[in-house]
Amino acid sequence: MRALLQRVARAPGGRGGKWLVLAAWLIVVVALGPLAGKLGDVEDTSANTFLPRGAESARVNTELEKFRTDTVVPAVVVYTGTDPGAKAAADRTAFAKFTPAGEEVARPVPSDDGKALMTVVPLDSEDEVTTKVDELREIAHANAPPGVHVEVGGPAGSLTDSVAVFDSLDSTLLLATGLVVAVLLLITYRSPVLWLLPLFSVGFAAVLTQVCTYLLAKYAGLPVNPQSAGVLMVLVFGVGTDYALLLIARYREELHRHEDRHTAMRIALRRSGPAILASAATIAVGLACLAFADINSSRSLGLVGAVGVVCALLAMVTVLPALLVITGRWVFWPLVPRHGTPARKAHTVWSRIGAAVALRPRWSWLMSIAVTGVLALSAAGMSMGLTQAEMFQDKPESVVAQERISAHYPSGASDPAKIVTGTDRAAEVRTAAAAVDGVARVDDGGDRTPDGELTTLSVVLADAPDSAAAKDTVDGLRAAVGPMDALVGGTTAETLDTQRAADRDLTTVIPIVLLVVLGVLIGLLRALVAPLLLLATVVLSYLAALGASNLLFEQVLGHAGVDWSIPLLGFVFLVALGIDYNIFLMHRVKEEAERLGPTRGVLEGLTSTGGVITSAGVVLAATFAVFAGLPLVTMAQMGVLVGVGVLLDTFLVRTVLVPALAIDLGRWFWWPGKLFRRFGHGADDGAGTALRAPAASAVPVRARGVRR
Repeated sequence: MRALLQRVARAPGGRGGKWLVLAAWLIVVVALGPLAGKLGDVEDTSANTFLPRGAESARVNTELEKFRTDTVVPAVVVYTGTDPGAKAAADRTAFAKFTPAGEEVARPVPSDDGKALMTVVPLDSEDEVTTKVDELREIAHANAPPGVHVEVGGPAGSLTDSVAVFDSLDSTLLLATGLVVAVLLLITYRSPVLWLLPLFSVGFAAVLTQVCTYLLAKYAGLPVNPQSAGVLMVLVFGVGTDYALLLIARYREELHRHEDRHTAMRIALRRSGPAILASAATIAVGLACLAFADINSSRSLGLVGAVGVVCALLAMVTVLPALLVITGRWVFWPLVPRHGTPARKAHTVWSRIGAAVALRPRWSWLMSIAVTGVLALSAAGMSMGLTQAEMFQDKPESVVAQERISAHYPSGASDPAKIVTGTDRAAEVRTAAAAVDGVARVDDGGDRTPDGELTTLSVVLADAPDSAAAKDTVDGLRAAVGPMDALVGGTTAETLDTQRAADRDLTTVIPIVLLVVLGVLIGLLRALVAPLLLLATVVLSYLAALGASNLLFEQVLGHAGVDWSIPLLGFVFLVALGIDYNIFLMHRVKEEAERLGPTRGVLEGLTSTGGVITSAGVVLAATFAVFAGLPLVTMAQMGVLVGVGVLLDTFLVRTVLVPALAIDLGRWFWWPGKLFRRFGHGADDGAGTALRAPAASAVPVRARGVRR
């Protein structure tokens, strides 16, 4: 690690190296930039993208690919109101031009209560389904008589509404994230020019990330879907800006100590590099642990995110230092760091916070744990799971159509369960399925494989497809027809399989992430107690963030529940990103403790890094908060959870809890490392610790928080 950082430090810090680095990046961006725009070409939008690997519903989707008519996606048009018959008949004639060869628009089916009509329009999935649904909706909404309501839903309608969300996702996120980062950098640096350099560097990182993701997806099988592609840019902007803030802050310090800016940059990279590298390794490896998840979308998000973090690291330790050295000191104007002047004020808000914590360290960490514990209790009553209607912050037309259908027909009529079975056993399977409680009727799906060996059955459920009762019915169907080698799939089965896989992923991935992060911390700090405590504080912060976010979901945002994927994704992101700030802090504390002793080292480290880590935390929280305005509830919830967690880590865990624990434990915080052995019994050992007797020469910690 040290050899790598020394090489990196020499290049941009050298007098000619900075131009070579900048030229190399420009060549890469110009040569490979066109590939960045092709990321959408390798995104997987298939039916199994968001399903668990090996789930029965996913196997059904795979089996359906063998059928000649599997390309048909139905759009369901529902008419309600006063005498909609004439409108439905006219629309049926107009819809005929959209059906593939051999298919026809179904006759309008009246509801039992006589208040609704429903017709099914088969569409070819190999054509532009979303375009056809938009045209269907134009026809359906045109010339509707007064009192007649028409909605187009079904699988084709749901697909169209979901695609519309993701189509605007990338551009909306990129624009909003870039604007948020630019504003926060302007506030942080109060310079009309300096804020541009981190933004340019993140731009380089974004291009490299998209190029690498595209190439890995195309030639190495990296799973990419619209959700992971959207989150990718936010992660790169947030993490990249954090590293820029840390490096620029250290570079500014060194400019006060060294007249030559090249020397200042080399030292800044050498001293901040290990923390940045450890942070990137923790985040990248932590996200990569999602490869052990069963749910394909979680695997995609983790692996794609790891690629983004690595690319952000490369840009921030190469092109950003080169730009800073090329522009010189004037780029900091009007707060230009002058050689020989103090790097910072003697007394800052962070020195005062450190003094207050040092005065009563045990009280400080106990109160911090109490606050986070109370917030964590709010997660106890969390309602898990969202129905299809609850997945959007504003109801799209497909959801309204489903509600109309559920009010007048068997709730599962618009989206029946699918059974794939051997043709020779179809009659037996149909009889067994019809006998299951919760099944309204079983229809012949009408599909056969070219060899005639497989056939499909369509099972209309009595309850809404995303209800708990419908899931119980699917379990009953699987128990009834499973022994006959029949597979049960469809929307309800997919929801059920995803829910159960999410529970399995929690128990599988979380222990792996904790072990990996613990290993990185032990390697960085060369101790055991400190890494264990840091990891415990981040887990506690996650639980507090989950509880606080649950209150926001229920009381402010009005969400009906929490998506099943949120606890796992939130945990991985918050542990990886939350430990980030502890790494920045404790790496500096370790450096200062070697000079000043454990207690003064903590105070000096907090004072030195307080401003930059707070800025970094606010930037990262703000970038993820951009998700809160998206129409998808899942994305909004993930953004809120990560944003709240990062703020808790920034303002409570890193500012009060961790420094208080380090001061209270003194040299035992670094057991059994070099610092623990160096400051033996009776040395500068912390305040108030019960683990050792106070030294006779110890001076009580005063309001300034400094001990000799």
